[in-house]
Amino acid sequence: MNDSSSVPTTGVLLAGGAGTRLGLGPKALLPFRGHTLVEVLAKTLLDGGCLEVVVVLGAGADDVRRGTELGGYLVVDNPEWASGMASSFRTGIAAAAHGHNVMVALVDQPGLTPGVVARLLAAHRPGRVTAAGYSDTVYNGSNTTKLRRGHPLIIDATLRADVAESALGDAGARRFLKAHPGLVDVVDCSDLTDGADVDTKDKLHLLSD
Repeated sequence: MNDSSSVPTTGVLLAGGAGTRLGLGPKALLPFRGHTLVEVLAKTLLDGGCLEVVVVLGAGADDVRRGTELGGYLVVDNPEWASGMASSFRTGIAAAAHGHNVMVALVDQPGLTPGVVARLLAAHRPGRVTAAGYSDTVYNGSNTTKLRRGHPLIIDATLRADVAESALGDAGARRFLKAHPGLVDVVDCSDLTDGADVDTKDKLHLLSD
């Protein structure tokens, strides 16, 4: 058992975007496995081991509340969602219980599984950031597989304030992670999912499993 086992983790699901590029309204309401994306992914965070889950809404928040069953989670609105993901990121971190680590997940990643959540929780070390990694093949004279850092990511309770303060525009933790690479542990989750986003209509097939 890792040393952080005594520190609970709150899952923060960012679901505030308008889904403009996709053109189908808020991604939170996309149908998935007989429910909606936001319902399935919130439950995934809980099933994977998060003690509680905060769901951050923004675009179409009233429609999302009406069209979903989110009674088991803390649902908060980000009225400044149009300014970029950073505002939802800060809203979610602020709503998480004081003293908890925070696992940040994105509502447009339907491949997220309880296994990914559990693996990150098990790997997390105190005072650090733990991020899911996914294999990417790049060509630089020959095919090379690299590990791409992605979501979810766990922000240690001791780092929450600094990470939130660094968030700007459409970047959540990115600026902090770039400035402090030595604090980041990337955990390979490629055997469980590829971390793909549903950003455009050619990715809608990711919702068909």
